[in-house]
Amino acid sequence: LQKSLNETFGADKYSEARKEVLTNMFSRPMQMALYFCTGILEDETLFRHYALNVPFYTHFTSPIRRYADIIVHRLLSASLGASSPIKMEKEAIQRQAEHCNDRKMASKRVQELSADLFFAIFVRVRA
Repeated sequence: LQKSLNETFGADKYSEARKEVLTNMFSRPMQMALYFCTGILEDETLFRHYALNVPFYTHFTSPIRRYADIIVHRLLSASLGASSPIKMEKEAIQRQAEHCNDRKMASKRVQELSADLFFAIFVRVRA
């Protein structure tokens, strides 16, 4: 897809903008990753990462970026015995995960609406 987009849009002053907007639109249908507390879910197949084909998967980035990543770092550190267990019940962890999912979805929606607005303005200007 990326190669096709690169070849299609030429080199005019709007080519990068067209490519970025359409790449964003093509990626919308992809399922977003969700945070959840494994102690809440009984079905371990939900821990699977489809694209990587691994039965157990966790993901996190630098803990300076998002609260969810801080929690994952703390839980992983405790599970490896590198730190003491965190003092949160699994239900509280699940509530935090759901809150982070809600905020991430809201942020994604605003990003999509912004791209839609840009695209509408772009089409109007180019018409």
